[in-house]
Amino acid sequence: MIKSAIDPACTGQFSPIFLDYIDQKAGLRPFYQAYPSLENFRKAVEERTFHQQDRELLANTLQKQYVNFEISKPVRTNLDKLRDSTTYTVTTGHQLNLFTGPLYFIYKIVSTINLADKLNQTYPSHHFVPVYWMASEDHDFMEINHFHFDGQKFVWRTEQTGAVGEFVLDSGIKDLLKQAAFAPDFFKKAYLEQKNLADAVRYYVNHLFGEKGLVVIDANAQALKARFKAVIKDDLLHNHAQDLVSKASSDLSKMGYKEQVFPREINFFFMEKGVRERIIRVGEEFKISGIEKNHSVDEMLAMVEESPEKFSPNVVMRPLYQERILPNLAYLGGPAEVAYWLQLKSVFRHYQTPFPILLPRNFVMVLNPPMQRKMNALGLSDQDLFTEFDQWKKEFVTKHSTLDISLASERRQLTEIFDQVKAKAKESDPTLEYSAEAAKSRALKIMDQFSVKLRKAEERKASSALNKMRDLKRTLFPGGQPQERLENFLQFFLEDPQFIEKLYEHLDPLDFDFIILRR
Repeated sequence: MIKSAIDPACTGQFSPIFLDYIDQKAGLRPFYQAYPSLENFRKAVEERTFHQQDRELLANTLQKQYVNFEISKPVRTNLDKLRDSTTYTVTTGHQLNLFTGPLYFIYKIVSTINLADKLNQTYPSHHFVPVYWMASEDHDFMEINHFHFDGQKFVWRTEQTGAVGEFVLDSGIKDLLKQAAFAPDFFKKAYLEQKNLADAVRYYVNHLFGEKGLVVIDANAQALKARFKAVIKDDLLHNHAQDLVSKASSDLSKMGYKEQVFPREINFFFMEKGVRERIIRVGEEFKISGIEKNHSVDEMLAMVEESPEKFSPNVVMRPLYQERILPNLAYLGGPAEVAYWLQLKSVFRHYQTPFPILLPRNFVMVLNPPMQRKMNALGLSDQDLFTEFDQWKKEFVTKHSTLDISLASERRQLTEIFDQVKAKAKESDPTLEYSAEAAKSRALKIMDQFSVKLRKAEERKASSALNKMRDLKRTLFPGGQPQERLENFLQFFLEDPQFIEKLYEHLDPLDFDFIILRR
């Protein structure tokens, strides 16, 4: 593959807060700990502490989660090294999408693996482990129950509810596999041989990335949640996170940035089999949405103490939970993730937890040979790919027309004629000046209308070129979305099984340009 890159600000794909973050705008400096650079990782290592008992707990929990899986040597090495005080993690997280979901899932993980490799090379006296955090506690099944391939949408239909990681791989997934007969065998083994969705995702992620040492964590574990009990209780009783995030959101809003997350009074869900519902404080009692029985303060605190696994952090508290149970230095996420982490630093400070270095994942667009031929035929630059079609069409037709479709010369001549008429009319009767000006405006409007008709006629002559561009835009922005946010990696992997391997060469987690890859 051949790599080129453009400034993300030129793509029209990113929010102002994200662009200002990667540009190191001074106003955002109070909202993060350290900018992502190799040198800043040196300081992060020096400052990061993680108790040995927490290392042992983490390693033991992960060993249990991998007990039924064939573990590659690099993963086994990393699991063992997590017990070592000189070992740290770099983490990305994502939902349990079917068949990996959109392409950017792959880019996230490749970026994270490459960051760990770069840090291992730069700081050989320490060890860095790439981690994929499974969002196994999410309950929005509609977001993950499908994937897109070759213009089709494939959907898993099931009536199950609650945390998606616990979903049993039922007849609905078997029906889906029959439709997706093109799927590689490792996906079929994942969905047919594992007991639930979390295990299936661990299986296929381990197949794709295990040789690179990627460690998969399912934080929906009683032992890990037990280390978070104090925070759960504090949030139930005192609602500090709501106040702190609201203050940060207000400060960012005054700077012109939009909020990404909205804290609640209580930022935990109650979770058990088939259920993940909001916890609401009602006077001196707690109510769980959809459940009739209320709980007293003492009952709720006792439940946290006895069954912390029943309390699931929402988007505000999940990052804090992550940093409490991992010896983590960095989090890699998409633009919206980076933006919402910027609202959370004060929460970390309140709970005396180190705030990680925030890195954008790599952003990628892949061009196959037919796309490249269309680009070459149209004389398109990389940046042209991100131009709105209607704007590009006007510019293209104007550039390639043999006529001056704007009728600029004719407009000037017409204006001069009416100005002369207006001057003569004024000499005869001053009141006619306004009539002459009105006549000029009508004539110019008619000229503009004719210019539009002329442009449309030129568009018809250029229809072949316009259709090429229209097809190209539909392919690269299916449904109006960037390719990486809709297309599945199988679109390229089935043609080239080395597709992911080739990405390692081209994705640099410390380079924030938008990458164009030509296959």
